[in-house]
Order: sequence, then structure tokens, then C-alpha cells
Amino acid sequence: MNILITGGAGFVGARLARTLLARGTLAGRKIERLVLADLQPPPPDLLADARVQARTGALLEHAAALANEPLDGVFHLASAVSGECELDFDLGLRANLDTTRALLDALRQRAAGGAAPVRLVFSSSVAVFGPDPPRPIAPIVADDTRPTPQTSYGVHKLVCEHLIADYTRKGYIDGRSARLMTVTVRPGKPNRAASSFFSGIIREPLAGLEAICPVSPETSHPVSSPARTIDGLVAVFEATQEAMGGRTALNLPALNVRVSDMLDALEAVAGRAVRERVRFVPDPMVAGIVANWARGASAERAQRLGLKPDADFAAVVRQYIEDCERSPAASSALAGFST
Repeated sequence: MNILITGGAGFVGARLARTLLARGTLAGRKIERLVLADLQPPPPDLLADARVQARTGALLEHAAALANEPLDGVFHLASAVSGECELDFDLGLRANLDTTRALLDALRQRAAGGAAPVRLVFSSSVAVFGPDPPRPIAPIVADDTRPTPQTSYGVHKLVCEHLIADYTRKGYIDGRSARLMTVTVRPGKPNRAASSFFSGIIREPLAGLEAICPVSPETSHPVSSPARTIDGLVAVFEATQEAMGGRTALNLPALNVRVSDMLDALEAVAGRAVRERVRFVPDPMVAGIVANWARGASAERAQRLGLKPDADFAAVVRQYIEDCERSPAASSALAGFST
């Protein structure tokens, strides 16, 4: 099996790649080749695997060549994030809509040439949900909650969901869209996603650094650990269309937590001193974006695929610590915490 991961050098993409390489199979077939496409090259450990090939550069510029690639499956993860899309409207359109359309058309061309439709998993987002006056957002957004995004990023994700459903209806691809919850804890430096602080308020204190939380402690949001997110992407790929329950997007399982719950878990795992490195400094722009997000989510269709949310947020914190302890960067990532 030949698999393409767009955004393959990013955190979720690289973790997905490592998971697939360790499994060795996907949907019952041996993985022969894993193509990682991104603006930057993949991490060295992935490049060291003979099954991995890199495609470095803007996907929009080389998407057409994919029509001639021997592909069996695609995980389309590449995306400009929420903060970037709000600050640079054209960037968001180009990175999220134009690139997805170019990818889908390359796959359509393959199918027109007689190749079997490629199975594609699209990483959509809980950001497709939002309030729409006079219709407030539901306290818990479900698979069938009407999407009314309130950010450009959310709009892009919703448009792509519908494109993928239509290309699937036409038989050009075998597509399915999974709405990811906010993934935490992400390692490394903060990015320009409005949700970045959900990782920062855990990651930075464990590294001995001060973290700024731009929203209220009572802010509630659905989150998922990296491991559960990868489990969801793989399960959605391996599911039949019948098991998916239709072409519309499904929610991946969420742990619905308040910021205060996250900090309680951080304290329970790492101690009071670590928690006290978090300061609350309101940021009107971030708070305004987050105010239009879902406060919680359910995932009935994903549960029918056998997927479950994390047990609790303390388990998410422990997962991050264990990941860091297995990494060469553990000495700095956990500089402010000792087991």
C-alpha cells in the first residue's frame, strides 16, 4: 500500500507516520511506501526509514503530479491554522481551499484514467461549529449539529468537508472527513493557532517556564490527546463507508474540560509549583475567537467505530510527560518538573 500524508512533517502528521510505520499495515494491507508532503522536510528518524519519501514544498505547486503517483490512500492534514487565517485571508484561501481542490482534482484525474478511487481521510475541525444569531451554539455539539463556523479557518474546513463528500458521491475518491478536537499537549514552540494556549498552559510550566492563559478559567472546550487523535484518523481510514454512517463528517471523541480542570490535572500530576507558573492575562482577540467555539462535543458515530475519549485530563498530561521522556529533548521539555 502506498500512502500520502499531507502535512507529514508537522506534529500530527509525523506522529501518524510513526504509528503507521510501526504497525506496518493499514486496512489489512502492507505499507510499502509512505510519502510525506510538507513545506519542511520530515524529522530525521522518519527519513531514515527506507519506506519514507519526502515531497518538500507547497502542495499547491506539485499536487497535479499526484495524478501519476501510485497511491492507495491519503491523509490530508495540511492546513493553515486559525490565527494565520484570521490575519492573512489570502493565505488561508490558498493553503486550505486552493490546495485541497488541487489535491482532489489530481485524484479525480487518476480515477478518470481507470485507477481505483483513492481512499482519503480529511482532518476537519471542531471549528466548523459556532453560534449563528439568533441561534446560539449548542452546549454539546454532536455529529448532526448544524455547522455555522465563525472563523475563516472553520469555513475552510466546512467547505472542504462538502467538497470531499461530493467527490465521493461522484466516485472520484473514497473520502471521509473526521472533525478533530483541539489536540493537546503539543510539544515544541507555540504556533499561530488561536487554540495554542491549550497546550502552552501545560507544556511551558512543565518546562519551568511561565505560561500566559488568554481566556477565563471557566472556558470549556473539547480536547483530545495526540494518541487518541491518531487512533481516530486510522480508524476512520479503515472503516467502510457503511460503518462511517454516511459521507458527512463525524466528530472524533472529545474530553470536555474547562481550563480550570486542565490546571487541576496539571497540579495533581506535577505539583502546585508547576501550576502556579500559569498566569491569566486576557487577550481580546483570542478570547473573541474562543467565545465562538464549541464548549463540548459528543461523538456517537466515532464511538460505533470503537473510538473513545481519553479517560481524564490527568491521563493526557501523563501521556505528554511519557512522550517527552522518550524524546531526546526531554531534558528541556520537563526542566521544571521531576518525577
